[in-house]
Amino acid sequence: MNQKLNYSLRELAELAGVSKSTASRVISGNGYASPDVRERVLQAVDQLRYKPSAVARAMVSKRTYNIGVIVFRDKLPIVSHTLYGRIIDEILMAAEALGYSIFLKTDREMSLRSTDYMLEQRVDGLILVSRLQKNVIDYVKKFNIPYLMVNGSTEDPEVVHLVSNDEAGGERAAEHLVACGHRRFFIIAGPGEHRSHSLRLKGFCQRLQRFGLSVSEGQVRIVQSSESSFESGHQLMEAHYEAFREGQYSALFSTNDMLALGAMKVILDRGIRIPEDVAIMGYDNTELSIMVHPSLTTVSVDATGIGRDAVSLLDRLIRGEENVPRLTEYESHVLVRQSTKRKEE
Repeated sequence: MNQKLNYSLRELAELAGVSKSTASRVISGNGYASPDVRERVLQAVDQLRYKPSAVARAMVSKRTYNIGVIVFRDKLPIVSHTLYGRIIDEILMAAEALGYSIFLKTDREMSLRSTDYMLEQRVDGLILVSRLQKNVIDYVKKFNIPYLMVNGSTEDPEVVHLVSNDEAGGERAAEHLVACGHRRFFIIAGPGEHRSHSLRLKGFCQRLQRFGLSVSEGQVRIVQSSESSFESGHQLMEAHYEAFREGQYSALFSTNDMLALGAMKVILDRGIRIPEDVAIMGYDNTELSIMVHPSLTTVSVDATGIGRDAVSLLDRLIRGEENVPRLTEYESHVLVRQSTKRKEE
């Protein structure tokens, strides 16, 4: 049995008894070939299990049909992150539907090396995920390659970026807890240098201020976390538990679900009832938020729309379309579950 792989177009044409150009026309579907010739070429393709060379295709089409995705994040988790993982899943599915393959790389050092790697792979375009330094954008621009940003902020008006409207989501979280009757709030906020955590906290506090509640009056206490993990939420709640109880805070808000779930475990372990004694609310609508008991009230993030649209918009940029929107914002919605419901509800 012939075990040879990667037959050339010339060998395929010889087996079919046609010229290379004729074989190429049949395979690409461009140009005329008689039914008899077409049948012979397709039989040869099947016999040789012929796979067209990606390099050859790229030379003809001037495209590789590869997209580079770089996740800029300095701490684990990265690909398994509760939000970024969902966005990447959607990117992979959307890319496959449009005939693209994905090169995925993480960058923990916020460097240019990951960008260099993608450029060496001759990708057609780049999706840059999470926060990144301005020098990365300036560097990418030099190569005139289509790119866009996901879940990162920039003041550059030329950059196409897709973001969740986290400030508005934070405001909706505050509105929900105030509507539940709460007036004293304990907040565990994720890393302030991260766009999402910063805007969620800003929106939440701004809305409380409009209700006449403020940090200065002792009605709101903010504890800052350097990480956004379950472990960090658990440790911070342990460290601040006495202050939490002494302050008689009736509601706890965290800028992501994992911080909220970590704090929730400490509260439940101490015998505090949720939501009868304390209401708890997170952000992101991760899978875990509905698996725990009581289920966690949270704010949704449209990870499906962000990942899907990132590929669609990048494809438009690659094809040279004009009038691609520079900013696409996704609204968030409060998902009310057991952790904020009152008994009378």
